Amino acid sequence: MEKVALFENQKKKEAIELAQYVSKEFFQKDLKCYVSFDLYEYFTDEYKKYVTAIAIGDFDKYADAVMTFGGDGTILSAIRYVGRSEIPILGINVGKLGFLAEYSNKMIDQAINDLIMGNYRVVDRTMLHTKINGESIYALNDFVIEKLSSSRMITLHTYSDEHFVGSYRADGLIINTPTGSTAYSLACGGPIIAPSTRVICITPISPHSLTFRPLVIPDDNQVRIIIESPSDEAKLVADGQIEKILKNNDEVIISLADYRVKLIKPMKNSYYDVLRAKLLWATDPTAVKDEDNKSKSLPNRK
Repeated sequence: MEKVALFENQKKKEAIELAQYVSKEFFQKDLKCYVSFDLYEYFTDEYKKYVTAIAIGDFDKYADAVMTFGGDGTILSAIRYVGRSEIPILGINVGKLGFLAEYSNKMIDQAINDLIMGNYRVVDRTMLHTKINGESIYALNDFVIEKLSSSRMITLHTYSDEHFVGSYRADGLIINTPTGSTAYSLACGGPIIAPSTRVICITPISPHSLTFRPLVIPDDNQVRIIIESPSDEAKLVADGQIEKILKNNDEVIISLADYRVKLIKPMKNSYYDVLRAKLLWATDPTAVKDEDNKSKSLPNRK
């Protein structure tokens, strides 16, 4: 690893300070460091000498990896610029949950050393694709089709390939990847799906039925959705960041994208470690921490 691009798009003070710290560390270790013109303006004069400012769209031409500073939303933003290039992305969590950004801000020195020494693993994550008015749109987590300006439910006539699934009367539908199973879909009762699983999940948002539950289908199927809204409009949201207006009778076809995103993870962390750490998955509610911060069960009291 010889060239690294730094990405931050929320202008968070802590994130910018961490990016500046990393730029100096990389410079002292003879690594070339790039930042966007926008981020460069937020660097103090002391740190500007450690980086080269380039257009974000050129990251894939110069960098061997991208390091992001923020939360999962920052990683999702970076993917829109470099995802197709297969440049791996390492996320430093300066946000809240940080499910994708597995390196915490307290692990910044470990992240620097891991990149330099190659002490990390790269995982491939599937993407989804759709087209709206001829424009290709991609999502790592999910596409959400939901009501727009009315409190009334919409009806979404849904097909898997040529097979009719059902007409969902609901506030909307989430079409998510395994990576997105721990995002909005989880909050709506969807299942947690291991990221290597080759599936797509269809999760209804507040359906007006007890029998419409999340549905998992093979990821080589196309999901086709026909819009029916009492306001004549609905909207599609990609990864919570890109919004497109839909009209009645519009068809939205969602399928697996033709590329995968590469994410850098700590060498020894598994997906199940992240579930336990971030979501308190399978945590023993009777456990307490000892002096070494290890869990132990409380003794039974009679």
